[in-house]
Amino acid sequence: MRTYDFSPLYRSAVGFDRLASLLESAARTSQENGWPPYNIETTGENAYRIEIAVAGFKPDELNIEVKENLLTVTGRKTANDEGAGERRFLHRGLAERDFERRFQLADYVVVKGADLVNGLLSIELARELPEALKPRRIEIGTGSGQPLIEGKKAKAA
Repeated sequence: MRTYDFSPLYRSAVGFDRLASLLESAARTSQENGWPPYNIETTGENAYRIEIAVAGFKPDELNIEVKENLLTVTGRKTANDEGAGERRFLHRGLAERDFERRFQLADYVVVKGADLVNGLLSIELARELPEALKPRRIEIGTGSGQPLIEGKKAKAA
């Protein structure tokens, strides 16, 4: 397993500390176990979907939270003691353990909704740029044809 040292980036770049923190966070996250598995896909120009395999979890056992561009999905399995005395497992391959999965969101990416269908938790995301950041067309005026005197329009006679 390879580790990366991002400290030279902190020393030589100004204003990129958030980028370095993201890189460090991604390096740490990739070393975690791969459970539960997930997909990230683009569904449009500014639309995304995260699908997480959460077979066996009920909606009330899952929590989705967004705070400061960090999307956190947690699963807390409630005790399943129903019929525990009757069941004897020869092999137990279904993971029924708690989990926490974190996703760093880019600026202006918001969660639009979430659905749990057939063991897949789908989280819909969209990038919503504020009006001030969207490109806008500036109309070019042709002027009124009247000369300006000291920055003011001359009054018509």
